Amino acid sequence: MLIVKTFHDVPSKLDNGRPIRIFVISPVVPNYPQAKFPGVVCFSEIYQVTGPVERFAGQIASQGYVVACPSSYHEFEGPEAIPYDTEGTDRGNRYKIEKDVIAYDEDATLSVDLLVSLPNCNGRIAATGMCLGGHLAFRAAFDPRVLSSVCFFATDVHSATLGKGKNDNSLARVLKGDMTGKGELVMIFGKQDTHVPREGRDLIRKTLEDAKVPCSFLEVQAQHAFIRDESSKGRWDAALTRSLFTFMMEVFDRTIGRDLGPKVDKGEQVEHVC
Repeated sequence: MLIVKTFHDVPSKLDNGRPIRIFVISPVVPNYPQAKFPGVVCFSEIYQVTGPVERFAGQIASQGYVVACPSSYHEFEGPEAIPYDTEGTDRGNRYKIEKDVIAYDEDATLSVDLLVSLPNCNGRIAATGMCLGGHLAFRAAFDPRVLSSVCFFATDVHSATLGKGKNDNSLARVLKGDMTGKGELVMIFGKQDTHVPREGRDLIRKTLEDAKVPCSFLEVQAQHAFIRDESSKGRWDAALTRSLFTFMMEVFDRTIGRDLGPKVDKGEQVEHVC
């Protein structure tokens, strides 16, 4: 499908009314001005909405989804992308632990609110993101309006070090049951990812399974940031990215691509057959 790009500046209650810029990429079907599509919130890395993030979001939009990309660091600077250089990396990592976790959550809420308010969105919402954005997509799954989340190499979940004070409650909330009975989750990690070691991945998987969260947990032969098609520092794997993008779209198509009505759990047991 064809796509168009725009943005909305949405006031933030936690930032004295200063707006967060949310970029929106929408599919367009010629001669169908009243077409409605599901929505996806796409959370970025520590560099805000860069070229790779916009291209990733654009590919989702072209499949028939309205995609919202929030600028995560609106408390500190404008919506422009932060460079992938040393200074930009240091700046993004600094902002990551200067921002309150509740402010990250407000960004997610405002993004979902925006999507459901758009005339071309049917109100069925999913989330995705990479790196910092993977963690934010993980937290977005606490919102019952988010019917599925696909999280690429989510950082700081295992160590609970997101946000101001480096003391988030993501896994603690999962243990409390805040994600149980809500949407479907997909966690994707590279086995050579130095940001999330094996022990951290095992902790995330066990916590989700103990809380009975419907989760697919994928570990692939890749490093951190392997889906970034620019300035990846030699880590981009285009073939693997394409494969996992297809996996993600199957999840979105199944969970939000059509109106299935309310979920009814009949408690049926899986039959043990060969």
